[in-house]
Amino acid sequence: MSTMNTVGRPTAPNAVDHDYKHPTLTGGRGLLQDEHLIFESDGWGKTGVDLPEPKTDGSDLGDLVRKDPIGLPGLSEPETMRHYVRLSQKNHAIDLAIYPLGSCTMKHNPRLNEKIARLPGFSDIHPLQPTSTVQGALELMDTLAHWLKTLTGMPAVALSPKAGAHGELCGLMAIRAAHEASGQHEKRRKVLVPTSAHGTNPATAAFVGYTVVEVAQTEDGRVDVADLAAKLGDDVAAIMVTNPNTCGLFERDILEISRLTHEAGAYFYCDGANFNAIVGRVRPGDLGVDAMHINLHKTFSTPHGGGGPGAGPVVLSEALAPFAPAPWVVHDADGYRLVEREEDEAAQAFGRLCAFQGQMGMYTRALSYMMSHGSDGLRQVAEDAVLNANYIKARLQDLMSAAFPDGPCMHEALFDDEWLKGTDVTTLDFAKAMIDEGFHPMTMYFPLVVHGAMLIEPTETESKQELDRFIEAMRALATAALETKDGAGNVERFKGAPFHAPLRRLDETRAARSPVLRWTAPEGSNRAAV
Repeated sequence: MSTMNTVGRPTAPNAVDHDYKHPTLTGGRGLLQDEHLIFESDGWGKTGVDLPEPKTDGSDLGDLVRKDPIGLPGLSEPETMRHYVRLSQKNHAIDLAIYPLGSCTMKHNPRLNEKIARLPGFSDIHPLQPTSTVQGALELMDTLAHWLKTLTGMPAVALSPKAGAHGELCGLMAIRAAHEASGQHEKRRKVLVPTSAHGTNPATAAFVGYTVVEVAQTEDGRVDVADLAAKLGDDVAAIMVTNPNTCGLFERDILEISRLTHEAGAYFYCDGANFNAIVGRVRPGDLGVDAMHINLHKTFSTPHGGGGPGAGPVVLSEALAPFAPAPWVVHDADGYRLVEREEDEAAQAFGRLCAFQGQMGMYTRALSYMMSHGSDGLRQVAEDAVLNANYIKARLQDLMSAAFPDGPCMHEALFDDEWLKGTDVTTLDFAKAMIDEGFHPMTMYFPLVVHGAMLIEPTETESKQELDRFIEAMRALATAALETKDGAGNVERFKGAPFHAPLRRLDETRAARSPVLRWTAPEGSNRAAV
């Protein structure tokens, strides 16, 4: 007898139990190869390339001549290729399936963007080249800046920040410079941060030297305006509000928040990490925002991390624009140039955030995304992101408890663990079981204001077919978890998960507190430790 799995294909009964009780001799799982560290390979004492014999004996190096083995294994080209391909198969990726991390916006990266980023003139330029030789790159930066200002309704933008938190730093340093210029910095030493803000917000404020004061949230997951008004005063430098916030909700009192903040003489910093939920629909400048960073990976599809620096441009209001960090691009009769020195137009700039102009590879990708979508397409980005999140919420909330059930959400659906009460399953157990179904878990236990939080963000790039596949798997798991209330369900399916992953469940506390970061050669081996 067989049953049907979530995608309608027959599976053997108790397939989960059978699989992990019969380990393979090779360590592989079906067609998924087992792979050890490269230092555990048998390639010591050989090399994958032929090099000519050196013409000198190294005697001129004195005591710098190497006396011990170099400590690197030797692999042939096929061995090297297979090693890294096998490692890549152990990673979940957006190119494999939906990546439902809430708050992180793991979306498809169009290959068109990658093609543009690799064009000669973008990929092979150097930041120290004369500006006359990089006019095209400067024009691209200027065009990107124009559209970021247009989409946000803000008069100025700093392109150089390399990530969201770096952008937060930029915004708060501009705010600090403005208060210093007006002689109020010594008095204004507090930054107000709601409990629903991104976790980096209070960390950044503290890093800049401010005292962080928490603002409460209402029962429906938004900023408590009364608490905000009570804490605003002439000692407050700024507020930091994430909108839409980390609960996946739009701050409906955002205009009142802005008004109260400015009346108190403070600046309004908006965390723009979730701009993809409102791009083309709402301009933050119209909401009274003074500074906002834009994660290009979240809204404009650049790689999330990308193996190197990202980009988190910061748009600034008229009041903060003079304090923007250098450099920035200016277009005049002589072409495009960079404003970099204090004796130029950057007299009030608070300084620099990085050595050069920022991450050109991310600029090209983001502008490619903008230009290929157009204004109507970018508006649809927001509409689809919100539609997809609400579809997930609607399809799951009969089994799983929505943290804020009343009304629609924005770009992400937030569930708590109320529905798991009385079962033997925790949020962590449920997430581990998702791995066995081939899905990366959603964001867990965040935001902290929701107990046992499960934060799901499908993004705008997922089709209904893929969403349905994910939803059916979630519903099957939720049903199985609820069956453990009466003891009839298979608790081990959750407590022992994942069974099908290359590695079983780790001791996560020990892994975080005592990570093994150094490979040690076996005793008696002539291999060097790494």
